[in-house]
Amino acid sequence: LGICDKIVPGLLIAALTFGHLPAVFIPAGPMPSGMPNPARSKARQLYAERKISWDELLDVEAKSYHAPGTCTFYGTANSNQMLMEIMGLHIPGASFVNPDTPLRDALTRAATSRALAITAQGNEYTPVGAVIDERAIVNGVVGLHATGGSTNHTLHLVAAAKAAGIRLTWDDFADLSEVVPLLARVYPNGKADVNDFHNAGGMQYLMRELLGEGLLHEDVRTAWGSGLGGYLKTPTLGEDGGIVWNEGRTTSGDETVLRPVSDPFSPEGGLALLDGNLGRAVIKVSAVKPEHQVVEAPALIFHSQEELSDAFRAGQLERDFVAVIRFQGPKANGMPELHKLTPTLGVLQDRGYKVALLTDGRMSGASGKVPAAIHVTPEAADGGPIAKLHDGDIVRVDPPRGRLHVFVDQAEFNAREAAVADLSGNEFGLGREMFRMFRANAQPAEMGAGVL
Repeated sequence: LGICDKIVPGLLIAALTFGHLPAVFIPAGPMPSGMPNPARSKARQLYAERKISWDELLDVEAKSYHAPGTCTFYGTANSNQMLMEIMGLHIPGASFVNPDTPLRDALTRAATSRALAITAQGNEYTPVGAVIDERAIVNGVVGLHATGGSTNHTLHLVAAAKAAGIRLTWDDFADLSEVVPLLARVYPNGKADVNDFHNAGGMQYLMRELLGEGLLHEDVRTAWGSGLGGYLKTPTLGEDGGIVWNEGRTTSGDETVLRPVSDPFSPEGGLALLDGNLGRAVIKVSAVKPEHQVVEAPALIFHSQEELSDAFRAGQLERDFVAVIRFQGPKANGMPELHKLTPTLGVLQDRGYKVALLTDGRMSGASGKVPAAIHVTPEAADGGPIAKLHDGDIVRVDPPRGRLHVFVDQAEFNAREAAVADLSGNEFGLGREMFRMFRANAQPAEMGAGVL
């Protein structure tokens, strides 16, 4: 039973650790649509500018997150559900049916029945280790690209693959991105929410298009007992309260949200790999307008997102710049999401400045309209090149060319001392003491940020 951000990847890794056991993932579904996601994002920007009060912001948040279920934007939680379905671990059509509805309850009962049917005591024994093979992992990466999914899965899926004995790399993500078109626009990649995506045809239409173009492996083993072609059926509620399986949509119900392979939003996927003399990073480009994707500007160095917010409130950021937030990687502080940066950088972009983010931390599945080169590896706490950056160094973030570069004489740059940060504040309080061993032994982000 799992639905949100880190929970589903953690459960998948745990299940694969006992790969001889059967597993069916049972989601709760997304909450019904509330306040539109762009309005919520705008309120956060207004609050960052102190143009609305805390109480006004809280009212918007309460109207946005108003019911049980995942948030309705296409962040990590809903990317999780897409992945579990396209990798064959849900029952068909389970990802995006709202909680507390008769169909949701019927899907949960059906999933429970299926879990019982695939144990070693029956005739359809289906261990999770037989479901998650190389083909299923590739299907997951293809789904991420086709939907503009969460950047967090460049960590989570790498770690899950490792638990299955499979080596997945960022180069694999980049190679697949070149051939997988972007077929969905769901906020923050568009104005629609995940309920709109589901109503337009959802997972069944998406998989039908990808299978038709030969972009998914159909010949996989699934918890449902079929190949991936069995996931093109759409569940509806029968008169007896059970599930009736129907053919899914063969045309999109809304091409502003979900498109055919023949007319994609982009010929390439929503995630890109960056490489250069600052290391390697990933970037989500599906929500970034083409005119904002390439930024070449002076670096401004910060060691926390709060430092950047303070500089913004002090009026020190009215310029073009690349915000470098370092010592945010797995070894430094466990790699928290830097989601507080999104409204602030969005405000500055709206004011006409060329801004980008460069960090060894995470930006989450809600990475939005500002280009964000994240998960930079090697991280600053490992003495990576990001630790040698100085204020004023000219940095270029260039997704179309896959480049991440600082324009400093290489001999001079190599001779610089790597910055050292006081990380003692990360060692105590809120349970941090328990996880000290994990931070100390964390692998690089590119390897899934797991423990050695």
